[in-house]
Amino acid sequence: MTLLRQIGLPALMTLALFVAPAARADDTATEPAFHPACTDAPFRDFDFWIGNWDVTGPNGQVAGVNRITAEEGGCLLVERWTGAGGGTGQSYNFVDRDSGQWRQVWVSAAFTIDYSGGLDESGAMVLEGRIAYAANPDNNGPFRGRWTLRDDGTVEQSFEQYSATADQWMPWFTGIYKRQAE
Repeated sequence: MTLLRQIGLPALMTLALFVAPAARADDTATEPAFHPACTDAPFRDFDFWIGNWDVTGPNGQVAGVNRITAEEGGCLLVERWTGAGGGTGQSYNFVDRDSGQWRQVWVSAAFTIDYSGGLDESGAMVLEGRIAYAANPDNNGPFRGRWTLRDDGTVEQSFEQYSATADQWMPWFTGIYKRQAE
């Protein structure tokens, strides 16, 4: 009687999962070794942004709430935004191991942003890249953001988009982040 008839196909497939890795022991394309959490610099450069935040405009008008969490052993910051008008968006923020720079990929129904950079001489996180709009691709273009930890513990976030028509960077959004009471 064949092995398949003796133990059945599901059991044989389960056995193959355990035997196959052993059979590849001398194969050079094995799974990479586990690496510890991202605890050293520059992985900690953006930690000042982690938390639950109430966000207002410079005039004090409520803009929304934002939750930034450290995940994947500190290798990833995940942003979850809800605007006062109901709009939402999320971003992944991480150190790109190839370039050594911080990278943010933002996704919402209205637009995506992909930019990278790092801390400047003042300690602010500065990222530059591009924004792409869902409804009006003619407005796509260079984009940059700046996150500054202020002395009072708030964070100022400011965005600018480059206008080719005006040949200058134009303000896009400025938000003041205040930690929510716990």
